[in-house]
Amino acid sequence: MSEQPGVLGRIRRLLARRVPERLDITRSDLAVVVESFDDSEACSTALDRGAQDAPHWAESDDAVLRHHLELPAEAVEEALALAGQDGYVAAAPPSPVSSERPSEDGVTRVSLILQRVQLLDAMHCAQEKSRMASLAQRLGGDARGWDALQPE
Repeated sequence: MSEQPGVLGRIRRLLARRVPERLDITRSDLAVVVESFDDSEACSTALDRGAQDAPHWAESDDAVLRHHLELPAEAVEEALALAGQDGYVAAAPPSPVSSERPSEDGVTRVSLILQRVQLLDAMHCAQEKSRMASLAQRLGGDARGWDALQPE
């Protein structure tokens, strides 16, 4: 089969050449390169720290952005459905929240980590952090923080 001639063929060849392969979230060499579990810390501050400390965050490379949520167990399905619309998946099955902090309202709470691959910068990180805080609050839970992984 010959290559497609004309402008459309050139555009397709250019796009095929420029689209890098996305980071595989199942890679065994992924390491946490930046994290923030302080609501008052700006994403830009956390990312600056991640660029300084080893392993270093590489701004130009894809990262696995993970959000750590604490939700009522009955809200997990809805959280997965809503976050799934933006490409998030569960990093692992939800796990029970530590019994050291008993629920005051009698609701069983679980920890859920939602993750997706993206280029990470301060603006998009802040948007996603806010989106996850809103999602968690709407479902009766909390966003505990976020971290990002890249290959070592």
